[in-house]
Parts: sequence; C-alpha cells; structure tokens
Amino acid sequence: MIDDLVNKEDVLKAYKVLRSVVKQTPLQHDAYLSQKYHANIFLKREDLQIVRSFKLRGAYYAISQLSEAETETGVICASAGNHAQGVAYTCNHLGINATIFMPSTTPSQKIDQVRYFGKEYVEIKLIGDTFDESNKAAHAYADEHNLTFIEPFNDRNVIAGQGTLAVEIHQDLVAEGETADMVFAAIGGGGLISGVSSYMKEAMPETKIIGVESLGAPGMKASLDANKVTTLTDIDKFCDGTAVATVGDLTFRHCQQNVDDILLVPEGQVCGTIIDLYTKQAIVAEPSGALSVSALEQYKDEIKGKTVVCIISGGNNDINRMAEIDERSLLYQGLKHYFIVNFPQRAGALKEFVNDILGGNDDITKFEYTKKVHRSEGPVLIGILLKNRDDIEGLLSRLEKFDPHYISVNENSKLYSFLI
Repeated sequence: MIDDLVNKEDVLKAYKVLRSVVKQTPLQHDAYLSQKYHANIFLKREDLQIVRSFKLRGAYYAISQLSEAETETGVICASAGNHAQGVAYTCNHLGINATIFMPSTTPSQKIDQVRYFGKEYVEIKLIGDTFDESNKAAHAYADEHNLTFIEPFNDRNVIAGQGTLAVEIHQDLVAEGETADMVFAAIGGGGLISGVSSYMKEAMPETKIIGVESLGAPGMKASLDANKVTTLTDIDKFCDGTAVATVGDLTFRHCQQNVDDILLVPEGQVCGTIIDLYTKQAIVAEPSGALSVSALEQYKDEIKGKTVVCIISGGNNDINRMAEIDERSLLYQGLKHYFIVNFPQRAGALKEFVNDILGGNDDITKFEYTKKVHRSEGPVLIGILLKNRDDIEGLLSRLEKFDPHYISVNENSKLYSFLI
C-alpha cells in the first residue's frame, strides 16, 4: 500500500508544471510569534496565493494531467470554497467548462470569488449543508452527466500539487541557511498535509510534521485513533475550509505513514488567533488558515529554541464574519457571559444591578426583557463583558444573591444559539 503514496519525485514533477502558473508565496520570518514563543517561526503565506489559498496548486496540476477526452465534456468538483476557486481559475485559464457543487452554508465571499475566477466557464450549484452532502450530490451528478470529477483531496495528483509549497519552503529555508524542526499544517480532508509530508519526509527527514484540526471536526485524528477511515456524525462548520466529516482513504494512509502528531484546536481559540494575526501582523487569515498558528500554544514548550514553519493555508475570510469571530474569541477567553436574570419590575432595579452586582470593570453589552410574566418581576437577557476572566467568580456570587434562579446561557449551546 505504501507504493501508491506520493513521493518526493511526484511532488517535484508537479512543481515543474506549476512554477510558471502559481505564485511562489513568501516564507516570512515572524518576529512577533518568534518573540512570543521564544522560537524561530516562519509563516508560509499561502493566503497570498492567486486564489488566496494553496488549493490552486492541486486543482491546476490535477486538471493539467487529464486527457483531452476527459476534459471535453467538462469537469466537476465539490468544495467548501477554496478548492472551487482553484478549479474555477484553472478552467478559465485552460478554457474548460466546470460544474462546481458547494454547500449552501458556504460564505458568500467564497461563492463570489468562484464566479469571479471562473467567469463564463463555471456553473455553481449550492447543495447540502456540509461539504460531505455536497460532495455526494456532485458525484451522483458527475455519473449522470459523464463529467470528470476533480477530487478536493483524495487524489495523487492533487496531493502532489499541494506538496509543491513544501518545495518552496525547502528552497527558502536553504537560502536562509535554516532547516525546519517542525512544520504545522491544517487538516481537512488531508490533501495539504499529505503532499507536504510526502516531500518533507524525503527532503528534510529530521523535520516533524504536525497536523492541526479544529476541535469540532477531528476527522483525521478520529480515523488514526480507530486505525481506519471514520466518518464523524456531527461537525462544527465554523472552520469551513477544513470541516470534513470523512477524510480520504489515500490521505489517511499518507498521514499514517508521514505525520508525527495531530493537534485539536477549539474554534474559539482559532478566533483569537485570527484577530491576533490581523491586529499584530496585518494578516487576513480564514479560520482554517489560522489553525497552524493556533496550535503553537499547545506546543509552546516543545518549540522553544526551534525553527518552526506554520502554513497559513488560506485568506478567504468574509469580513461579515468578524463580529462572530470576535464574539467566539471572547466566549472562549471567558470574558463574555450571557445570563437570564429575573428583574423586579420597578423603577431603579437596573441602577441597583449596575451598582451592586457589576464589578468596577464590567460592562453590559446586551440588555432586553424577554417577557413580563407578572407585575412584580420579569426575565431579562443580559450580556456582560469582563476585563479579567478571574472576575467571573465574584460576579456569579453577587448575581446569585440578586436572583438565586438565574440561568447561564453560555453553558447551554441550544439556548445560546436561540437567544444570541
């Protein structure tokens, strides 16, 4: 089974095809992260790729290897956004018609970009709530209309194409007189880490390959733990570029062979990293693109004094999501809390709450009566922002005296989704 895995020569063959097509993205030394973690940290900026993600590499190389007969009736793919943009750009560039299936939950920014890159060569179909549902529908459509399917990750040519960014990392490190102790890469279906690890394990055998998944979509880790490809029954779609319920059997074998560790990062922590990258380094990373940097916190002891590369895999972040990203970051940090509290229906009740219950640095971010149940009191939905997460214990103690039956909305995900 090892014989069918992608190797260094396969990646170099893809690199020769792609070097005149894709942008050689910079490998930038990051002074802020290096100082923060006492390490030598480089960022591979695939967010600066032509389609703002690494996916162009695999899509273009896979399509370029098709025969004329295979492209004559057109190609088809399923994607949460970035692979779709890679296919769209390629088909416009090569004059090939493409049908692209995307989940109906895909951010509008990514849908608009697919239309922009594909122009008249692309038809978009929004099907299913998840990538896996969209992917299933796309395969059925491909069979019905005799279209050539371009897999997003579970394909040798796609894997080889994604691996070409590792060639660039290697070249740039050699030019700097450096070698990488660790490379961190996000995992969705597994195409990126399969290609990167296939090249790195031969070109830089001492380099450890660390995969990173979001806590809400740990498909590869679950599969490796079970020693077989395992389908997740429920996933958090926030990191939409890596929200895959079923990884590929081919990428699974690559990870078994080449990946040294897989880390799971909570979505709220990813949000904090997105904000940090933007405010500290002016980098616009999408949630999945920030996974590799988010994982550094878990490895902070291991990376001290080491040279580390984090792949910023994509920058297709819809600006309309920033409010949600900020909210999830504050919730994860324990700084923002929502409660349902019974308030006396009398003048001065809110003033009493502000003076006696809130701490000196606390701020009310939301306040609304949900329903007046009777004359003497009524439930209020209230949001409170803390300056220090340790202040929560004092707040809860004072809140219990005000209303012993208050409800913490943060602790009930369904209630939070309904009310907030």
